[in-house]
Amino acid sequence: MASLKELRNRIDSVKNTQKITKAMQMVAAAKLRRAQDAAEAARPYSERMDAVLGNLAAAMATMPGAPALLAGNGKSDRHLLVVATAERGLCGGFNSSISKLARAKALELKAQGKDVKLLCVGKKGYDALKREFRSDIVDVVDLSAVRQLGFNDAHDIGTKLITMFEADEFDVCTIFYNKFESVISQVPTAQQIIPAFFPTADNDEDKTVHVYDYEPDEKAILNDLLPRNVSVQVFKALLENGASEQGARMSAMDNATRNAGEMIDSLTILYNRSRQAQITKELIEIISGAEAL
Repeated sequence: MASLKELRNRIDSVKNTQKITKAMQMVAAAKLRRAQDAAEAARPYSERMDAVLGNLAAAMATMPGAPALLAGNGKSDRHLLVVATAERGLCGGFNSSISKLARAKALELKAQGKDVKLLCVGKKGYDALKREFRSDIVDVVDLSAVRQLGFNDAHDIGTKLITMFEADEFDVCTIFYNKFESVISQVPTAQQIIPAFFPTADNDEDKTVHVYDYEPDEKAILNDLLPRNVSVQVFKALLENGASEQGARMSAMDNATRNAGEMIDSLTILYNRSRQAQITKELIEIISGAEAL
């Protein structure tokens, strides 16, 4: 059994840890509101761009000479997986859920005989995947120095992806991230961004065909919007990740604070029992010594 001094030291140590986790929870809660607002504000723009490009893509489907970012290069043998995670840990299963989804996709593609490359945005994704896919990782984007995420950060990544695609380094690009739903719910998501993929609506209202007249023509508009759409989708993924990370960290630190409180209570009871037993033992020794005289 541990001595009273060791128990006191453990209680003090857990109390200090509890203060740290409580402070981290409060910081995450303060950052969450801003990150959540940014992610929710970006969704309408991203969804509207998808709607416009989807309409243009439907019009171009039967026309020759469609842009490669829309129609692809006619192959799907080489896949680039963009794994977007956080730069820091202590956020529960946030990073591991994204890495797990990307790992499953990579293994599935390899089993089909596809060539798979990975581009990691964030250190934690690289740390999780480097042991198994070290030779397949083509680059790591470090955003640890970025204080507030901006569109330029996503645009740099989007430009890099387009450059790699134009250099014929891959055929299909998919980005992996966590979509924010609530503080306790973040959904691991895989979204194909090159060539552009626009999911069809399921309800009859959204299936209504809208007819637009474009100036200039559809091809010119697509040539301008498709590269921008890649950056927009990357930016949306990074914003969703930012909100999801803070929500996951807030939840994880809240659980850690609660667990520390329970451990302190348990150690305090053990300390009191040990102290009571030691006092009882000393009293018995005193009484026994007095009776022996």
